[in-house]
Amino acid sequence: MSDTSFLTWPFFEDRHREWAEELDAWCNDNLSKHSNETDTDAECINLVRALGKAGFLQPTAGDAIDVRTLCLARETLARHHGLADFAFAMQGLGTGAISLFGTDEQKKWLEKTRAGDTISAFALTEPASGSDVANITTEAIRDGDDYILNGEKTWISNGGIADLYTVFARTGDAPGAKGLSVFLVEADRAGFDIRDRLHTMSPHPLARIGFKNVRIPATNRIGESGQGFKIAMSVLDVFRSTVGAAALGFARRALDETLSRCQNRELFGGPLADLQMVQGHIAEMALDVDAAALLVYRAAWTKDQGAARVSREAAMAKLYATDRAQSVIDKAVQLHGGDGVRKGHIVESLYREIRALRIYEGASDVQKIVIARSALSSG
Repeated sequence: MSDTSFLTWPFFEDRHREWAEELDAWCNDNLSKHSNETDTDAECINLVRALGKAGFLQPTAGDAIDVRTLCLARETLARHHGLADFAFAMQGLGTGAISLFGTDEQKKWLEKTRAGDTISAFALTEPASGSDVANITTEAIRDGDDYILNGEKTWISNGGIADLYTVFARTGDAPGAKGLSVFLVEADRAGFDIRDRLHTMSPHPLARIGFKNVRIPATNRIGESGQGFKIAMSVLDVFRSTVGAAALGFARRALDETLSRCQNRELFGGPLADLQMVQGHIAEMALDVDAAALLVYRAAWTKDQGAARVSREAAMAKLYATDRAQSVIDKAVQLHGGDGVRKGHIVESLYREIRALRIYEGASDVQKIVIARSALSSG
């Protein structure tokens, strides 16, 4: 049984506690039914459908996004099932620009994504522009009442299974970051194609996608022309803390598994947990979990209180939670011995799952830059 005493912290209201308990119960009853080791795409689609049908995708989009609920959802889902967390998170990230800046007509998509009927994707990264968003080269050229889109995106989560892509492209309004705009692109548009499926050590639907003379109506543009960078940063400001929450969920599961292992595994005539060095590792793991939780939920609470930007708080939460989760899970592998590296063991799975979180939505080194610049500007 995982420790849930953090739910009594003053960051949360009763509705958050009830939400976390309901989702946890649903996970216990349902997630084992959605495991398909041979077809990640099918499993992810089934998870989106199941989460939508159960009503658990409702908080991912809308006029008022509650970041604490998103974080609780990601922590809970990650603790139970890594791909379920991914399925939930991408429905929010993929539609974040619509929630924050979309027109009433564009927001009609949210009914479908929250129901799990439409799968969404966030298409920002390019081969030469990951953390450097201002270096995007994909172009959207105005042609009467339309835009014509040309370019390529890579490492796109849900690439290959998404029905709707939020695509960032250069519209030539100004150089660098000021010349970007954002568009909704339906997957069935002529000229849109999946150029490559990308396979990682922890399987997720990922792809390199391309646009060749893709014609989309100007009404598919989200926000004003030239607002793309602002929109991207606003979306990441909301969802970056949730990456830390997912890492927290992975770390919490690793700690749970380690506590059980050390209390039940005998070594030198007694439980592994009796060894002082083992107790030292467990103490460090528990400390890292609680410290990460404090940073994650501080960032979420701050945003929910109406802060315009939480770049510093979100960067701290993501950096610390993902880095320390890596350490917690590494200790879990060590304390599980040979089982820790046995394929199919939960700890081995967590070891593969956690690594990508230190890269996507702003790599750890980029988060350090954000934090340092914030500290220097306030000094």
